[in-house]
Amino acid sequence: MMLPMSIRCDTCGNYIYKGTKFNSRKEDVIGETYLGIQIFRFYFKCTKCSAELTIKTDPQNSDYVVESGATRNFEPWRAEDEAIESEKRKRDAEEMGDAMKSLENRTLDSKREMDILAALDEMKSMKSRHATVSVDAMLEALQCTTEEKESDLEEEDEALIKSIVFRGSKDYVNRIHDEDLVDDDDNVDNLLSNDGEALGEGVKEL
Repeated sequence: MMLPMSIRCDTCGNYIYKGTKFNSRKEDVIGETYLGIQIFRFYFKCTKCSAELTIKTDPQNSDYVVESGATRNFEPWRAEDEAIESEKRKRDAEEMGDAMKSLENRTLDSKREMDILAALDEMKSMKSRHATVSVDAMLEALQCTTEEKESDLEEEDEALIKSIVFRGSKDYVNRIHDEDLVDDDDNVDNLLSNDGEALGEGVKEL
């Protein structure tokens, strides 16, 4: 048999992990049944100290129970299952003597089921909408979008080129910088001084 759980030997402290293969001996547990299902006991030995270990079937929980010679290791999922089972038993005990509590719990369960069904319907509708879109249609839409972007870029480039005025065109305006203005002022002053001197000399000759 293969060990259905991880256990620790109480004699030597050796850990034996789930799935370990053993040569085991099986026997019926006399006087123990669950809903007519016979409970079985299995004997096997520790892989280190050869101490005898026994486990029993647990048909009520679809599991096994360590009977002697070892201790079952902690398994988080078993703790969660046990917590859920204890919560269910607590709820059943509360509903047994309180009709209003039972009605409240059933209302909450109905609301939860309706929310789940609504979420499932929404997922189905989304899936059906996505299923109606074929791959060819998606590729065509993507290609159209790319072409539109390229045409928009070309139009922007043409507008930018038209907005630029090149030298030699009728709309070209030669911008005058501050340095050019200073040089022009100096030239004007020189011309005025030269004209003044020439005029003075002419007057003297007269």
